[in-house]
Amino acid sequence: MDLGVSTIETHIGETAGGWRLDRALADAVPTLSRERIKALISSGNVRNEAGVAVRDPAVKAVAGSAYALDIPAPRPAHNIAQDIALEIAYEDEHLIVIDKPAGLVVHPAAGNPDGTLVNALLHHCAGNLSGIGGVARPGIVHRIDKDTSGLMIAAKTDRAHEGLAKQFQAHSIDRRYRAIVNGRPNPASGTVDAPLARSTQNRKKIAIVGDGRGKRAVTHYRTITALKDAALVECRLETGRTHQVRVHMASLGHALVGDPVYGRTKPSHRTILKELGFERQALHAAHLGFIHPISREALAFDSEIPADMQELFRALRV
Repeated sequence: MDLGVSTIETHIGETAGGWRLDRALADAVPTLSRERIKALISSGNVRNEAGVAVRDPAVKAVAGSAYALDIPAPRPAHNIAQDIALEIAYEDEHLIVIDKPAGLVVHPAAGNPDGTLVNALLHHCAGNLSGIGGVARPGIVHRIDKDTSGLMIAAKTDRAHEGLAKQFQAHSIDRRYRAIVNGRPNPASGTVDAPLARSTQNRKKIAIVGDGRGKRAVTHYRTITALKDAALVECRLETGRTHQVRVHMASLGHALVGDPVYGRTKPSHRTILKELGFERQALHAAHLGFIHPISREALAFDSEIPADMQELFRALRV
């Protein structure tokens, strides 16, 4: 099936003369990322003024020279679009911020082939995805565990995806979680700086490691409210590793209430959790701040603790 091709015609800017061609074209065409342009060049989809395909992304650009970029229409994603209700905190043509409910898986996998956030976004953004790497799909730059609720970002365009990914790599995203933990941390605030890696004993778990395998992980925590043999804490992530808050707080002896993997239910909490039907880790992504990758505007969003965690908080109040 011919999906069609669109062509973008552009000129190399005066200040971009002498740059690598992929860098110069990324500067001239801000809707495409440098990696996407590099792929277009390598596949013969970029033509010079003579109409000849240029296949070397490292060739030096000449100021004022003209190029035509043939952009194949994004290939359909292999995942199906599904009409799943979403709570949208923010949306524009470049990105979307979702307030994810607990229980919703982010990305399709063997155990969850559909009914995920990606399936929901494919439906919600139908016709408005310019293609991430040439595929019409949302750009998932970070994830939240299935049973964790709260804010997360997805990109709609290749350029937005690249810009957001760089911010996550630079650890410049402001991410703050609210958690209800077992016991009361002492001291009431502090920092956990401990590298994390996949556990060698249980591949489904993440562990603190000291053998050089782990990636640096830093969590800053502070107690907000003391509860019955528990506490509401805020955890600010300096890094964003898988299960970071859950593992770091458990390492202090203050695992998240309800965490089935890293914690054990205290006898004093058992009846409360059963009466409430609370069956997840008490963790919520409450704040998200970042620089818009296209407009460069500083954006920040807050999400109220969901109803089930509010009920748990009230039940545990001193």
